[in-house]
Amino acid sequence: MGTKRTVLTRGVCGFLLAAAGLAAETITIATYNVENYGPAHRMTEAGFRKDYPKPEPEKRALRHVIRGLNADLLVLQEMGGQPYLDELRRDLRSEGVDYPHAALATAADADRHVAVLSRRPLRRATTHADLEFAYFGAKEAVKRGMVEARIATAAGELAVFAIHLKSRLTERADDPLSAIRRGGEATAIRDRILRLFPAPASARFLILGDCNDTKSSRAAAALQRRGKTEISVLLTAEDSRGETWTHVYRREETYSRVDHIFASPALQVAVRGGAARIYDGPGVREASDHRPVFVVLELEAAK
Repeated sequence: MGTKRTVLTRGVCGFLLAAAGLAAETITIATYNVENYGPAHRMTEAGFRKDYPKPEPEKRALRHVIRGLNADLLVLQEMGGQPYLDELRRDLRSEGVDYPHAALATAADADRHVAVLSRRPLRRATTHADLEFAYFGAKEAVKRGMVEARIATAAGELAVFAIHLKSRLTERADDPLSAIRRGGEATAIRDRILRLFPAPASARFLILGDCNDTKSSRAAAALQRRGKTEISVLLTAEDSRGETWTHVYRREETYSRVDHIFASPALQVAVRGGAARIYDGPGVREASDHRPVFVVLELEAAK
């Protein structure tokens, strides 16, 4: 009789533990500009080189950072083509970090791509390369497109929109620092997201990536609101020392925050601590001119 009670008790406890495990889950999602992980013009110890690969010391530092991040889903900017993404995944796997699921955007920019690495199966991975906006009387494409990745969670499906807006480099005197162009790109991205989620207040999605712009910019504003419709909330972020920069312009030694994570209103309540975090562990200075930004989501099971 005592044995039966023990077995029954263990069975009930096991059931309750299993139920508790299904009740909620924690997911870490990050964005990281990996600074030209592919051929690029570079200054090397041997002088200036064209179409030169990312140096091995930078790659090692980058992998160290990615291991430290330990993200379940990782959005990358300035990724090279498919062979370079395959190389990164292979090298990470050899060091014990496996991302079995991946997606790479193929868009107007043939050299720098947006990519997604995921430990979880991607229920859908779509490249939106057809995004356009009006720019001084002409139609222009969102240069790097957008990757839409969807994963299953305890709370239901979660959508992740991976982006990389135009850099500040430009030859146009009528658009200093390309601010107008980035605003147009962000507007096109926002409008596509609204087509997919016409009721953002009840949707679960993140928009994240290198916006090449600050939180008060036209681009950041476009991703958060259209008219009276709230689309997303820009998450605050800081590192372990309270610093908020994510990009360093090495030539001028200037620092700014241009990498952002936006959460849909319904998802904001799942953000641990109500904020994102900037990763400042070993290797960040050597790996890239950007620092990763990540968010931890605590998701309750759907009822």
